[in-house]
Amino acid sequence: MTKIKCNRLKNFPISFFAVVLGLMGFTLVMQKIRIIIKLPSYLFVGLLYFTFIIFLIISLIYIIKIIRYPKEVKAEFFHPIKINFFPLLPKILLILSVIYLNINMSYSRSFWIVGIILQFIFSIVILSIWIRSSNFKFHHLSPAWFIPIVGNVIVPIAGVAHGFVEISWFFFSVGIVMWITLFIIVFNRIIFHNPIPDKLVPTFFILFAPPAIAFIAYIKLTGELDSFAKILYYISLFLFVLIMAQFRIFSKIKFYLSWWAYSFPMDAITVATILIYHETGWLFFKILSFFLLVILLIIIVYLTYKTSRAIMNKEICIEEE
Repeated sequence: MTKIKCNRLKNFPISFFAVVLGLMGFTLVMQKIRIIIKLPSYLFVGLLYFTFIIFLIISLIYIIKIIRYPKEVKAEFFHPIKINFFPLLPKILLILSVIYLNINMSYSRSFWIVGIILQFIFSIVILSIWIRSSNFKFHHLSPAWFIPIVGNVIVPIAGVAHGFVEISWFFFSVGIVMWITLFIIVFNRIIFHNPIPDKLVPTFFILFAPPAIAFIAYIKLTGELDSFAKILYYISLFLFVLIMAQFRIFSKIKFYLSWWAYSFPMDAITVATILIYHETGWLFFKILSFFLLVILLIIIVYLTYKTSRAIMNKEICIEEE
């Protein structure tokens, strides 16, 4: 990966950080599944270190791209679709802050502080660009537009544990209201307008991620499984079933890096299901947790295989339209 030629470095996409987010979320799942089953700790630790190394490698490559090809990075940032992938970075840091809650509180707090600062900056900057720019057209809209906003609802998951309750409520409020607003607009786009391009079809999975994450955050904020918490979880579960029912659509598209959009939403609903099992003790949610874990494991292994092959065959980091 580090031997990328200049032309491939020039086309190294910001969406590569979706690989890290998917793996980081899977690491969190493996940490939380130990509530239900006993797994050797070295499996989780090894996965965490592996994911962190991938994060550092991808970050280093993109930093080099920033230095050598600043115009291309600027063009990517102001691209109506690619701009939505820049906030993947604060999400990765916020997930790291959750993982490190049970490992090192100091590290967790550091990841959380940097994460919320970047999340706030990206939220303000990207929303401002959406408002002011004339380059955005309705056909550019896709579930990927949730990415700049959904990070806000991740904040309380570690924020409450660090004592920043009001700040956590602030980010949660922004995230939940903006999610509802965008959800309506995106669904309108999906139903009443031209089909979303094949390359962005995997982002349909993002539809069930925000309510799953919001469910986890809300439980952390309130400390109880009330009616609103159940609404968040069950709408996420319904959207998951709805998206999975469209399997034939996903099976027909060729591999793109955007396939990693399958991973993090699966991470989110799996963790949410583990949490609701912990809150209710219902056997159904325990079985569902295992079922989702199996699907997630298959997705992660397959995506890792397809991505490795694409890198070796030089099918990514190439000129795009």
